[in-house]
Amino acid sequence: MPRTASLPTSPWRIAVDVGGTFTDMVLVDACGRFHVFKTPSVPADPSRGVLDVLEHAAGGLETDVEGLLSACTLFLHGSTVATNTVLEGSGARVGMLVNRGFRDFLEARRGFRADPFDHRPPYPPVLVPRYLRLPVAGRMDARGTEVEPLEEADIDAAIETFRTEEVESIAVCLLHSFENSAHERRCAEALRERGGFEWVSLSHEVVPVIGEYERGSTTVVNAYIGPKVVRYLQALDKRLRALGLGPDLLVLQSNGRAISTRQVAHCPVNLVLSGPAGGVGALDYFAAATGIDDLITMEIGGTSCDVMLRAGGRVAVTDRLEVGGYDLVSASVDIHTVGAGGGTIAGADGAGLLFAGPRGAGAVPGPAAYGRGGTEPTVTDAQLVLGRLAPGPYAGGAVSLDLARAETALRTRVAEPLGLDVHEAAIGVIRLVEQNLLQAVERISIERGRDPSRFVLVACGGAGPMHGAAVGRRLGAQGVLVPRLAGVFCAIGMLNADVGQDFARVFIAQLDEDTADEARDAYTALEGDARAWLREGGFETDAMRFEHEADLRYAGQQWDVRVADTATGVAALRTAFEREHDRLFGHVQPDSTVELTKLRVVGIGTLPALVPVRAEPSATVPEPVSTREVYAFGTRGEPLGFASTPVYRGADLLPGHRLDGPLLVEEQTTTVVVGPRDRIEVLESGDLSIRFDDP
Repeated sequence: MPRTASLPTSPWRIAVDVGGTFTDMVLVDACGRFHVFKTPSVPADPSRGVLDVLEHAAGGLETDVEGLLSACTLFLHGSTVATNTVLEGSGARVGMLVNRGFRDFLEARRGFRADPFDHRPPYPPVLVPRYLRLPVAGRMDARGTEVEPLEEADIDAAIETFRTEEVESIAVCLLHSFENSAHERRCAEALRERGGFEWVSLSHEVVPVIGEYERGSTTVVNAYIGPKVVRYLQALDKRLRALGLGPDLLVLQSNGRAISTRQVAHCPVNLVLSGPAGGVGALDYFAAATGIDDLITMEIGGTSCDVMLRAGGRVAVTDRLEVGGYDLVSASVDIHTVGAGGGTIAGADGAGLLFAGPRGAGAVPGPAAYGRGGTEPTVTDAQLVLGRLAPGPYAGGAVSLDLARAETALRTRVAEPLGLDVHEAAIGVIRLVEQNLLQAVERISIERGRDPSRFVLVACGGAGPMHGAAVGRRLGAQGVLVPRLAGVFCAIGMLNADVGQDFARVFIAQLDEDTADEARDAYTALEGDARAWLREGGFETDAMRFEHEADLRYAGQQWDVRVADTATGVAALRTAFEREHDRLFGHVQPDSTVELTKLRVVGIGTLPALVPVRAEPSATVPEPVSTREVYAFGTRGEPLGFASTPVYRGADLLPGHRLDGPLLVEEQTTTVVVGPRDRIEVLESGDLSIRFDDP
């Protein structure tokens, strides 16, 4: 991948990804060169983190923020504000309107637990207390026919209660509104006109699906996070425009596609995976750059590891999420996240057992080695003690690592309580974390019916390349791909994302020729909605494309299977459904009735894609810049001890170079650990490939 070798050529595009520990910025200029910058995040004020990294970048590029933004033609932003609002419980005070007799469905949930043998853990508190979940008379039946008129007096009584209780945002979820939204729309009119409420979320707009629990839970979360998220984005957009930014600020959604801050206001719940979803665009880019189509990402940052799978040119998607224990229905990339990052806190519990995670040290105070007041040991501290990281500047100079502080934290919190020396403690932390990482990758592959031996593991994020070879070998993957700019993987992906939105409607019918015309009419109507949405965003017809998808199930099943509808006929759609059903569940029912449950149209506005750049092979032999004592592990993770290990500078490794481990490669945004029986090769794209010798 092109490196920052000179000042950028205007115009350029910018992506800023605000993570839990670092805020990453990638600028790609008119010549396709990448310029990368990192600064510590500011959890109390994420917008400050955005401005900090812009100021840092402007200084490095010999300009000011105004000059940087005035030459920017596209600005994309990935943020954890929506997710953190839920996790921290810092959202708005929410009221809710429901049908009479359905006041408690949020607490009743679905009546089952993920672990049926453990009934002790409590569910998270309902975001709307019962006295603010107010019933209104009126009812639509399952076909959308009014069987009881809406009672306006109930709405007025609710408005008075909401005013008295200083409710800021209101969710409205009425039965069967996905078939007939008249009652919900009338509630909204009254709430805005007679109540003066600005923030009103309607379930038929937020998520038009069957199932009042999922629909209601998603609508409540939308109302809960809306005021904070939208105000944050609007304020940031206003600030960037004042500093010289011309185009609309785009923010990444959970589906891996961008949306303008003007259009996100009615459905901010679609931003709950905003940052990690940048991996979709990144996978597309690296697949094109390397020619490797089947990829699994292991993106490890400061606080967590996000795992994503790309098979046959498509990234797995879902519309069922859980954030902080709250069930959501939102079009999303299928991402599995575990609390295993560079800042993951380790220690010894009361039973004398080692633990690592899920808590993280975050940006402040961060790992003990950062010297910012942290006293608890983290994975980064363990890596430093084992020689995999070097004391001194780290993450492009954003912080400096102090070996003595790392040793003290591991000794007092892990080694002494467990009767170990400090190196044994660090070894235990690394092995435990890598076991957690392995299970996370298996969750997104084996448990989804995918054979990991067909895939290449992409080790990315600032900490991913330190664990990639070990996890990839134990997984049985074909190999490991380490992007040169692994530490800003999601920010790169944002620059390779399109604008897009999902449009869906409930469509209950048997899959047969009798319903084919009706389904085509429904697709046409949804495509019209998608086209109008894209036109509002400034896209011309030749920059639009549309994807049709259908949710299907066997008659009597509860859960649906989502497949692409290529408009090649009913038989082809059934074949696609049964192929996916067999992969997921291991069987099909050839003589059973198949039902359609939902139709979708994804409207996509295409943006300029990143163009991979290939370099000529080099005939030179790279030389290490230093050697240092680094702890090595065997092919099965067994400890081997410290060994003098060559350290290479990433910029010295060029296409065609091949090196046998053990060795370290110090890149601009990460360090790559190559084991004793691993071989690393530089691809034509400039990225690093690790292959395994037989054990």
